[in-house]
Amino acid sequence: MPAILTVLELNSMMPVNGGYYKWVERALGKRWAFYEAWWSWLYSFTDLAIYPGLFVTYASFFYPDLAAWRIPILLVIIWGCAGLNILGIVPVGRLSILLSVIVILPFVVLFGVGLFNTGNHFSVPSPTLNGIGFSGVGMALYTVMWNFLGWDNTTTYAGEVNKPVKSYVTSTFIAFALVIVLYLLTTYITVNSGIDFKALSDGGFPIMGVKLAGRWLGILLSVGGMASALGIFSAVLLSISRVPKEMAEDKMLPKVLGKLHPRFNTPYLAILISAAIVSLMALWSFTELIVIDVILYGAGLSLEFFSLVRLRIKEPDAKRPFKIPLNAFWLSVMIILPIAIYSLALTGVLSKSDGSNKVVYFALLGLLTAELGWQAIKWKQRRTLALEKKN
Repeated sequence: MPAILTVLELNSMMPVNGGYYKWVERALGKRWAFYEAWWSWLYSFTDLAIYPGLFVTYASFFYPDLAAWRIPILLVIIWGCAGLNILGIVPVGRLSILLSVIVILPFVVLFGVGLFNTGNHFSVPSPTLNGIGFSGVGMALYTVMWNFLGWDNTTTYAGEVNKPVKSYVTSTFIAFALVIVLYLLTTYITVNSGIDFKALSDGGFPIMGVKLAGRWLGILLSVGGMASALGIFSAVLLSISRVPKEMAEDKMLPKVLGKLHPRFNTPYLAILISAAIVSLMALWSFTELIVIDVILYGAGLSLEFFSLVRLRIKEPDAKRPFKIPLNAFWLSVMIILPIAIYSLALTGVLSKSDGSNKVVYFALLGLLTAELGWQAIKWKQRRTLALEKKN
């Protein structure tokens, strides 16, 4: 909720292309804006790399040997979605709506079958952390956070949306309601189905469908999972491709990254470069990608939280069609919770002693590269200025 409310208020102040990059620039200056954009770009590469792998996992329900063809399938998905993004925001949006329907309908069937099978026999397992170490809690928190991140992604192309303030408020609350209802019902059905959680972890929700109703429901849920992976990949690629363009216009990245396609008016070079990097990132495992993803995203989101408070203090009378009904002090209190959860998860995973926490250090190193990038920009600016004075 703090993330959603922050995004809605800041987007209502500045519904422009670049989204969070422009918010941080206005609140904290160009240096932190570069950090925000750099971290978000890195996070998006990692996030994008997750979904083609999920597509293959769901498709393996039909063809168990499909894993042997994982790399070619990943590349087809990545570059096919890149081609769609070059066509523009409208084709991506239409595909997302269609795929959303394909995702939701199988779960509606699952809920109906599950509720019929469980009847009135509702139970909730007694909450316990027996046998679960601190590192396990940290990894669980990363998984939960990954399932609820990304509310700011769509703001990067707000300048291309009709009535952006109203559209974002309406669509965000609809999405939030769907997420909460679908997650709660899915949890209810899962807990009361009697399924072996190890089997569920290995096979995903298609296994749940097979258990409750037979292979036909497993097929529907597999198709829904594949549609989900494609839809999210296309939408995230759309959002991240707009940030390099804005940075290029601010002379923070090479000018060529801001070049638009002559026919479709899209930042096609940024899209192609993103697809190339994601093609390499997709080789990482699901767990490794989630950890890197959330660490990078959490750092960028923290800057958005700070920008929210800073703009309330710096520009208290600025127009905010959507305004959180809290003053600057209580806004600061509100953002403590997500930052505390982020810190707890990071500490938990760092406490692992089996060597698997190396991925955390890789992600933290990724955060530090933002300063290297900033220093490179400043060096180039000084060099350009020196050449101008010399001439």
